[in-house]
Amino acid sequence: NETFEVELAIAMQSQTIKHMIDDNCADETGIIMAKVIEYCKKHVDAASVEEKPSDEDLTKFDEDFVKVDQANLFDLILAANYLDIKDLLDLT
Repeated sequence: NETFEVELAIAMQSQTIKHMIDDNCADETGIIMAKVIEYCKKHVDAASVEEKPSDEDLTKFDEDFVKVDQANLFDLILAANYLDIKDLLDLT
């Protein structure tokens, strides 16, 4: 079991996580959940006025993000779907 501490804005990227917090029913592996959180954090930071990266930087991040083996990509797709993170699902 792993615990991830993230800012509320990052967790709120997923409607499902909002409900899962109370239910404690997350069923994703630690590695995949860490990747999902990394993706959400990058996109929350991109929307921030203070830390806004260029569109090119965000596109590069997204391209690199999905450069994983097929099994992990499949797990990312399942997690994005389960956690209702539309942008991540579209990317994968």
